[in-house]
Amino acid sequence: MRKEKNNTRCSFCGRDKSEALILIQGIDGHICEVCVEQAEELIQEELYTEGPDVRRDEFSLKENVRPKDIKTHLDEYVIGQDDAKKFLSVAVYNHYKRLKQNKNDDVEIEKSNVLFVGRTGTGKTLLARTIARFLNVPFAIVDATVFTEAGYVGEDVESILSRLLQVCDYNIPAAEKGIVYIDEVDKIARKGDNPSITRDVSGEGVQQAMLKMLEGTEVNVPPQGGRKHPEQKMVKIDTRNILFICGGAFDGIEKVIARRVNTQVIGFSNDGNESYDRDNLLQYINHMDLKSFGLIPELVGRLPVLTYLEPLTKETLMAILTKPKNALLKQYQRLFELEGIKLSFSSDAIDFVAEKAIEFNLGARGLRSICEAIMTDAMFNLPSEEGVDSFEVTKTYAKQQIERSKLSKLKAA
Repeated sequence: MRKEKNNTRCSFCGRDKSEALILIQGIDGHICEVCVEQAEELIQEELYTEGPDVRRDEFSLKENVRPKDIKTHLDEYVIGQDDAKKFLSVAVYNHYKRLKQNKNDDVEIEKSNVLFVGRTGTGKTLLARTIARFLNVPFAIVDATVFTEAGYVGEDVESILSRLLQVCDYNIPAAEKGIVYIDEVDKIARKGDNPSITRDVSGEGVQQAMLKMLEGTEVNVPPQGGRKHPEQKMVKIDTRNILFICGGAFDGIEKVIARRVNTQVIGFSNDGNESYDRDNLLQYINHMDLKSFGLIPELVGRLPVLTYLEPLTKETLMAILTKPKNALLKQYQRLFELEGIKLSFSSDAIDFVAEKAIEFNLGARGLRSICEAIMTDAMFNLPSEEGVDSFEVTKTYAKQQIERSKLSKLKAA
């Protein structure tokens, strides 16, 4: 009996049958459930790194795509911002040309990380989301406001790469040629040179931690992200081929630009020979202004491509409401179409919504709030009413709904 027990062991680890939950019998041996799990991990690791993984080519830029093709796609969803779309299209295209470069080439092309500067609601995040749908590459959008220095409550900057890993289902070779959009990067600017009794753990220290990652180095990344799983095995990711695109509102940087160009944000001046567009000082932004705003020079130097997003005019806001494929008014029309109701908007009503968005200074993001205030009563009542097959939103109706809503309180702001 003892001889039989000794013979029934795992042929890999030698674990006895009584010590294993299950012992699978083969032709000339046995294997326990622990060894099966370890074998599974080894297979996955081999496929992801050195094995002939068919998923390696799952993420790649579409063939015969040129910068103009990328911008054409962006034009279908994002109104205006031609300069920003041009910079983004070129950066993405050059990024993948760089990846295809022969490794034996004497001239090594460096990556060009991009920084978008623009007021809230001008389309920075929308540009990132739109190009993510177009590209067949790993693309992650992260928020810089959650990052803190190592050792403090919050997320470490390495969690940026954890998001990228999760997007491509932990395919490390694919993640190493992906794109990351870091939003709200202006929120990690230095709060000033004045000493404080509290440490600024979400400012300059975070910028310092991002330097090597942006430039390109091997980073040990927790696959599950954060500090909630301290027992997890770290994954090494090379960031030399990851393109980083940063965006931020940089609220108040116009004053920095104004001081540099010797003009004023408001008022009139007859001094000097150069004339500046004081309504859009962001177009004159340069890296010196970012340094004055609070970004450390080392970080600014790792974001060589700098572009701005123009403030939205009334005409642009009206186009945003109607022209894109997923335009806001088209979304409401589709919602009513599902109820069998044909919804239409008069031209003066669209004009009124754009005027209110400018008055409230909410940007394109504010259009949704205004439209919700106008359409809520109609969306609540019309599905319950019989015999209604059409509904038109006029300026009179829109004005009446806005005056009844809480949005009217914003006038004093």
